[in-house]
Amino acid sequence: MGESWVSGYKEYVAGLIAGIATVIVGHPFDTVKVKLQKHNTEVHGIRYKNGLHCTARILRTEGVRGLYRGATPSFLGMAFESSLLFGIYSQTKQLLQGGVQSGGPQPNVIIPSAAFGGSIISFVLCPSELVKCRMQVQGTDSLVPKSVRYTSPLDCALRTVKQEGVMAIFRGGSTTFLREAIGNAVFFSVYEHVRYYMHLKLKAASSDHSNLIDMGIGIVSGGLGGVAFWSAVLPLDVAKTIIQTAPDKNASTNPFQILNSIYRRAGLKGCYTGLGPTIMRAFPANATAIVTWELAGKLLGIKHG
Repeated sequence: MGESWVSGYKEYVAGLIAGIATVIVGHPFDTVKVKLQKHNTEVHGIRYKNGLHCTARILRTEGVRGLYRGATPSFLGMAFESSLLFGIYSQTKQLLQGGVQSGGPQPNVIIPSAAFGGSIISFVLCPSELVKCRMQVQGTDSLVPKSVRYTSPLDCALRTVKQEGVMAIFRGGSTTFLREAIGNAVFFSVYEHVRYYMHLKLKAASSDHSNLIDMGIGIVSGGLGGVAFWSAVLPLDVAKTIIQTAPDKNASTNPFQILNSIYRRAGLKGCYTGLGPTIMRAFPANATAIVTWELAGKLLGIKHG
């Protein structure tokens, strides 16, 4: 029991380190994605030509700091969330495997472990992302009037609760739940399969299985997993941004209703608003997460089957 607790606790530490690394790499892309989703889906919103145009506008008006707007809740949320996700995923996987290390990846173990981890972290992610999104959309390039702007993430959280009630902090919760459960099942399935088959091929091709090869496999499997995650659930993320940044607290929180109205107005392209910066971020951010997680695991003496 003691040993499994120690290895379990190490899984959470490795996940925490991976989460911090992910925010450093991924947050600027995320800011651009949120601005595009908020302003390019509105009827009279600021129209950014693309992610690059949006990035240039942020840098010109606010500098690098503008790209890290809302990063504080993201660092806290992501560190905690990543720790929980990787820890729960690893422990559930061990439990479902029953200590038996099988040859190849088992979808019947990977999918429920990842969906369970994803659904648990959605409860942490929802409030931290609500604060992050509300901070991100109010840069100097924003339509949000100066008088109602938040001065800090804490100010945003407190004012949201004061003006809209305690439950407002969980606005968009069911959409976040769906996004994380489905998205992580896709992410870990792709990651485990790509990792397994790359290890097989490279082991066959080379007897010297170095740390550099492991790192390369981590970059490709993590990056492709991230791209698969967002390709699968980006429409839910678009709906979540709109739900969480809606000025009217009585606005719809049904993601399918929101996506239906975007689809009628802007077609499938509208439902995939922010795809460019999201995919551009997904590869490096998730590759960073996996490489850091695997490296931290090695340093802590965890064996990832």
